[in-house]
Amino acid sequence: MNNIDLIKKIRSETGAGVVDIKKALDEAKNNPVKAKELLKKRGLEIVAKKSSRNAGQGIIESYVHLGKIGVLVEVNCETDFVGRNEEFISFAHDLAVHIAASEAKNIDELMKESYFKDETQTIEDVLNALVAKIGEKIVVKRFTKFVLGE
Repeated sequence: MNNIDLIKKIRSETGAGVVDIKKALDEAKNNPVKAKELLKKRGLEIVAKKSSRNAGQGIIESYVHLGKIGVLVEVNCETDFVGRNEEFISFAHDLAVHIAASEAKNIDELMKESYFKDETQTIEDVLNALVAKIGEKIVVKRFTKFVLGE
């Protein structure tokens, strides 16, 4: 696999920028596994830097499953610009779908659950990757789940 194909493959798997992938591959001596580990580490460093910022914008997303289960989830970000970002909105919707099938009672439990679209990652992993990619603090603020008859 040539370098361009390797960069494309890692980009599709991680969503990281091309320049960041090139740097990671150089550091990892073209080892894609080590490069992805470096990208993940850098992503977590970005998340740590953003943690003290205020996330007062965002979206309240809803999902109703077959008229029997309803979910509302509030996901916050720093700016209204990101609140309208397609990936941010998609994350909020996917999270609402996940909550519909979840037994989590609070945010802490939810964040530790395996993500329904990729069970090798937790919700927290997916959120951290989104923070690293978008570059803003993103927080799952609260959620509620309604089950017909309960």
